[in-house]
Amino acid sequence: MNPVFGPDPWWIVLIKVVVLLVLLLVWTIFNVWFERRVVGKMQHRKGPIMNGPLGLGQAVGDGAKLLLKEDFRPAKTDKVVFNLAPVLTGVAAFTSWSVIPFGGEVTMFGHKTYLQLTDLPVGVLFIIAIASIGIYGIVLAGWASNSTYSLLGGIRSTAQMISYEVSMGLALVAVFMFSGSMSTHEIVESQARSLQVFGFDTGLPGWYALLLFPSFVIFAISMVGETNRAPFDLPECESELVSGYLTEYSGFRYALFFLSEYINMATVSAVATTLFLGGYHAPWPLNMIGFLDTGWFGIIWFMLKVQLLIFGFVWLRGTLPRFRYDQFMDLGWKWLIPISLVWIMMVAVVRTGQQEGWFSNTLFYGLLAGVLLLTLAFLFWGSNAEPEPIDDDPDAEFDAFAGGYPVPPMPGQRLPEMAAVLHSDGDVDSADEGADS
Repeated sequence: MNPVFGPDPWWIVLIKVVVLLVLLLVWTIFNVWFERRVVGKMQHRKGPIMNGPLGLGQAVGDGAKLLLKEDFRPAKTDKVVFNLAPVLTGVAAFTSWSVIPFGGEVTMFGHKTYLQLTDLPVGVLFIIAIASIGIYGIVLAGWASNSTYSLLGGIRSTAQMISYEVSMGLALVAVFMFSGSMSTHEIVESQARSLQVFGFDTGLPGWYALLLFPSFVIFAISMVGETNRAPFDLPECESELVSGYLTEYSGFRYALFFLSEYINMATVSAVATTLFLGGYHAPWPLNMIGFLDTGWFGIIWFMLKVQLLIFGFVWLRGTLPRFRYDQFMDLGWKWLIPISLVWIMMVAVVRTGQQEGWFSNTLFYGLLAGVLLLTLAFLFWGSNAEPEPIDDDPDAEFDAFAGGYPVPPMPGQRLPEMAAVLHSDGDVDSADEGADS
């Protein structure tokens, strides 16, 4: 751990806490306006334009309305847990930012410090743990509301937490292998080195989004599911659960959940920026200009990268329909987690090979070529396999529930009831007999 984080005076720590709190609140108001404007453009409408310049006052007015709105608690709810759930989610949303670096070393009122509240040797694990606590707030809200819709939303959130936090954690293992650390500050600094390809210096920053692209894709998908954002907003699916775990909340307590969702969207974007996009370092080719990649400029690059990822969240919401719940679970357990495990083993082999000098051995490349040829042969053989013949017998009995879901008959197939009607010469009783059989 860098010693510059330790001797900060208490008043500098207090300034960092206050500035961080204010920044997150203002950034949330901006993101609410930003989402409405972007989705409005995607849907060929203007979005908020009436209140304030460019409609910026609309988000402020909505926040004030939630604070002044009547706040009631339904009867027969668990009072303590009902009030604790939004507070737990809100505190968790702010806490994760304590270990996220906004910039490098700067001078603040004559003292050298980093634009980061604190640094921990296991900072990334701290973020994952805090994210889990935030999900518990949603689960407790669904349980304490004494409502069927809220309970189902809480149950869905529990399954979502188990599924997508596993894939998110596995996506970070490769980052730990390459950086050799779990400290957010050290992971950012490890990406400042130039990208090496077969010993050739490309001059590009060594962002792990380039080196570990599958990990970045898996993390990006998982962070959408972790934040309950469309198309993965199953815990608050209004078409099925009214508002899910939020159904019985109003006023200030509803505002805490609303605030937490937008802060969590910025939080996972900040984590992706820190671990995969070089953090506060300038992008290429601006990173080659010394003064643009140091000091207070780090805040600019960091916030631009985070805002770009937030735009990705908004883009998904404006373009994709909501997933079906079984599709949502299949994506996590049948695709993301197995792919993550295979990718981790491949990264481990590469890292071990670099340390043991395998890549300088001709035998290694021979074995690699053999594996690739076998893989291509298997894929080619599978693509040329003859399809199973389709039974086109029009008199064959068709079972609409054979696959688990009722499906209509394909061309050439008939339902048993229809076949009985056709063979009865207009006798209605024979149709009834066919239905009973």
